[in-house]
Amino acid sequence: MDVPIDGVPALPAFFLASLLFLAGTCPALPDHPRPHVRPASPAGGVGSGPGQINSNSILVALLDSHYTELAELVEKALLLQTLEETVGRHNITIFAPKNEALERDLDPEFKRFLLEPRNLKSLQSLLMFHIVPSRIDSADWPEPAPSAAGHREELSLSSHRLRLAKRESGEREVDRARVIHADAVARPDGVIHGIERLLIPQSVQDDFNRRRSLRSITAVKPEGAPEVDPRTHRLKKPAPPTKAGSAPALPIYDAMAPGPSLAPAPAPGPGGPHHHFDGEAQVKDFIHTLLHYGGYNEMADILVNLTSLASEMGRLVSEGYVLTVLAPNDEAMAKLTTDQLSEPGAPEQIMYYHLIPEYQTEESMYNAVRRFGKVKYDTLRLPHKMVAQEADGSVKFGQGEGSAYLFDPDIYTDGRISVQGIDGVLFPPEEETEVKVEKKTPTKVAAKPRRGKLLELTCQMLTAFGQHSRFNSCR
Repeated sequence: MDVPIDGVPALPAFFLASLLFLAGTCPALPDHPRPHVRPASPAGGVGSGPGQINSNSILVALLDSHYTELAELVEKALLLQTLEETVGRHNITIFAPKNEALERDLDPEFKRFLLEPRNLKSLQSLLMFHIVPSRIDSADWPEPAPSAAGHREELSLSSHRLRLAKRESGEREVDRARVIHADAVARPDGVIHGIERLLIPQSVQDDFNRRRSLRSITAVKPEGAPEVDPRTHRLKKPAPPTKAGSAPALPIYDAMAPGPSLAPAPAPGPGGPHHHFDGEAQVKDFIHTLLHYGGYNEMADILVNLTSLASEMGRLVSEGYVLTVLAPNDEAMAKLTTDQLSEPGAPEQIMYYHLIPEYQTEESMYNAVRRFGKVKYDTLRLPHKMVAQEADGSVKFGQGEGSAYLFDPDIYTDGRISVQGIDGVLFPPEEETEVKVEKKTPTKVAAKPRRGKLLELTCQMLTAFGQHSRFNSCR
């Protein structure tokens, strides 16, 4: 026991009391942003003003509940201050989706859309769609009825209407989502109901569709565009559904037809996470690969800057087609003359001849020429074909002096686009022009009939007497 001596205070007791005082007055630092909480009043009511709520608030209960995915989205959407002011004025009702609805059941593309910083308003609107600025307990649901009186509409914080209904089996619904845990959390200033799925307002769905890309067109599988029969000019019957990854129904030459068309553009082909391919990203990827690989800068420059082939290739791959690119290296491209590139459409025609509408690798092409000797591949430059044959243990394209060898095999292969490096620029064989030689038709001269010796002697005797003109045979 510490006893004061001659007016000197007991130092250990004094320090202990100071530490206890500081520990009781200094609050602990929170790990993450939380609402401004004050101690609960004896009546357990709401705080005196906006931004001041007690520890028994429904907002604190939401952050501490097992609805962790929803609570995390509320914090990421920067809605804590707004909800504090709302709870400070009146009771609220929160319809909280279960964690599985946000973790596994929600479309990954849509979730990525919500978490992008530029889509903060859409995320806020989506979350406030789950909150009603009034208290709705489980007993407040309307009773089932065959008429429209069997449901009730409430205005959410996002200014969208929520439809509350009750089935004959007793199950409660909110906007056609089943309530799986009514009155999950109840507090003096609000209540939380657990629901089976996320509620998506139409405005957020429209915003998602407007910002969609080739990779995330929509959460719904797109329908095929109608096709026009060129003979009857009528719409064809819709094609049967195709499996994911199957080839497109239209030939690639119809898909790359230039100029505007009365028929709508074909829908994206099947495949990918949403039954289509991201051709634009794949084309960008293989062009970047060419640049990083080195020695193919001229080819990449022609595809991107000199022509619009990169965009067209991306569109074709997005629609389900496959391509093999025979890419001449920079040394081969440097041999092109100005006359070969200056004519309108010349760069496009040169590149079209280097695009094969098949997916070929070094192994597949080499096996083909080893087995069949010469192989002809279709190109996007109709009607010319690419001739390939085996030469010196490699694949040789073209014929004669304008041939090229497979120089850098399999520069890029992703299952949709294959890029094979060659050491020359290929040109289709010149078409032989048929020269028509006009042949003069000789005039027919009627040959005189040959007369016999007896007739010749008779004619001579008649001529002596001046009577030969009477007989045709003597004329």
